[in-house]
Amino acid sequence: MFTTEWIQTQVSQGEYVFSKHGDQERQNDNLSISEIEEALLQGRLLEHYPNTGRGESCLMVGFTNQGKPIHIVCGQLKQKLTIITVYIPSPPKFKNPYERG
Repeated sequence: MFTTEWIQTQVSQGEYVFSKHGDQERQNDNLSISEIEEALLQGRLLEHYPNTGRGESCLMVGFTNQGKPIHIVCGQLKQKLTIITVYIPSPPKFKNPYERG
């Protein structure tokens, strides 16, 4: 099971990778790698997904140093944190960064 502490340790040690989809979504939302790191290092675990058919994952929510909210879906591949996808939460799917619409 993922914990915020494990995710933040992985990020601080550079032990993470982006999936191809995750990196594409990051670029689509004009998010830099440093913004993703900021959000993860200051973030919290919002939702846990025990098994989505592709293994365990979780949704982290965090903010950049400038206050931009970011959602990051995380998994694990070969002992490394894997960033599956990232996006900026917005209506109608989300009322705010912490609540679904």
